[in-house]
Amino acid sequence: MGFTEVLEHVGSMGRFQIVYVTLVSIPVLMMACHMILQNFTAGTPDHHCAPSRDAVPRNWSSKDEARLGVSLPMDENRKPAECHRFRQKQWWHSNGTAENETQMETEPCRDGWVYNRSTFQETIVTEWDLVCSSRTLKQMAQSIYMAGVLIGGILFGGLSDRFGRQPILLWCYLQLATTGTATAFSPNFSVYCFLRFLTGMAFSGIVLNGVSLCVEWTPTKTRPVLGTINGCVYTTGQLILAGLAYTFRDWHHLQLVVSLPYFLFFCYSWWLSESARWLITAGKLERAVTELKKVAKMNRKEEAAGKLNVEFLRSKMKEELASMTSKTSLLDLVRTPTMRRISLCVCFVWFSTSFAYYGLVMDLQNFGGNIYLIQLFFGAVDFPAKFLSVFTISYIGRRFTQAVTLILAGLSILANIFIPQDMQTLRTTVAVFGKGCLGTSFNCIYLYTGELYPTVLRQTGMGLGNTMARLGGIVAPVVKMTGEYVPFLPNLIYGAAPIITGIVATFLPETRNIPLPETIEQVENR
Repeated sequence: MGFTEVLEHVGSMGRFQIVYVTLVSIPVLMMACHMILQNFTAGTPDHHCAPSRDAVPRNWSSKDEARLGVSLPMDENRKPAECHRFRQKQWWHSNGTAENETQMETEPCRDGWVYNRSTFQETIVTEWDLVCSSRTLKQMAQSIYMAGVLIGGILFGGLSDRFGRQPILLWCYLQLATTGTATAFSPNFSVYCFLRFLTGMAFSGIVLNGVSLCVEWTPTKTRPVLGTINGCVYTTGQLILAGLAYTFRDWHHLQLVVSLPYFLFFCYSWWLSESARWLITAGKLERAVTELKKVAKMNRKEEAAGKLNVEFLRSKMKEELASMTSKTSLLDLVRTPTMRRISLCVCFVWFSTSFAYYGLVMDLQNFGGNIYLIQLFFGAVDFPAKFLSVFTISYIGRRFTQAVTLILAGLSILANIFIPQDMQTLRTTVAVFGKGCLGTSFNCIYLYTGELYPTVLRQTGMGLGNTMARLGGIVAPVVKMTGEYVPFLPNLIYGAAPIITGIVATFLPETRNIPLPETIEQVENR
């Protein structure tokens, strides 16, 4: 049984695990805030050209529209044009004389823009005028952040397998706190993007190491509940973001509110124990004994603590310790047949889940209506979805849950192609259902990946999955742009990807009620 037997000896689900999981889960509340923060910090309010530099009001309301006709052309909805103005004032608007606007000579907005600040008081869009010819910079900022998450997954996944989970987690808390706070004081857009890149790197390190620490300190039978708890904490963070964004309409303040708490997380996380699983496989048996004794005492198993020593570990984990003679590398993920099949399927699942997920959740303004309420709906749907998933994960299996949620998500996205645009309520409801399925898929794959890979490669495997997820997040905005040429093409691609991947997921081995593998040999033989 290996480490499973050792963990049962010191208490596999006692006070230590409850406190440990709680402390690791609290920072997850703010993780969702950082991932989808640009829905609010980069919100694009209604805007139009400033008529002249000496006549730019601080705010704009619909009452001003009637007076703008002499300076600005109107669009098809009779709203002031966003990116052009008349070269000369058209006084015929004020005296009611009919005139053909299309014949009037226009020019780009040379004196800046006027923004409607009723929804967003200040965003990076209004601060650096990321509109009209610069509007693609907003999407570029999000792609740069996702690139940071991608690089962080590669870097911190490997580092934690080499140096341990706890020190890398501590560093990532500090990095996110520092760069997230500094982002609020960015003097220009370039500095903002650089700091967001570093924040994205830290995000990956926190997710990877937090999940692994919780999984490696808890028994097999409780891991589905653990995964659901973490998923619900992340979902709660989405609801918190809606409230924070509604309260703090200035992006500087919102950025600070979601970043400063990580200084506190950094301070208390010094208490967190290093994974004893990792310490044993790394050959640090004396420190592993120390950590296990701490667990036994906190779980009120003093007698078990007294029996713990290096020889006890050697007797219980002979096979795992024998595997230490061979070093592992990234190639070990694909060197053997079963590992190769697992890695290929895991890459598909992570990529497609993230690809479709961020295609839905990172452009809430396109749904119309109150963006804060939409954020609440998108967050709230995860609760029933994840509570339902805990039953399917626990009693039916990981493979079934993974495959079914992906296929249902894809079908819901494809369904929106055939629902008329004027049926906004139905379209939003279907999209929310699809988002719930994708959230459940994320919940499952985080747990599933940790169970599929052996301890010696667990973080490397998680890093590979994280890498594919971030690639999906980077590609999603690019696919959205294809809608300018073929309106239904983005939904077709977003929907087809998870359906195909749901079928691929059926080739993964089931891990329900199976102890975590410690070595590659155990994965190949099970």
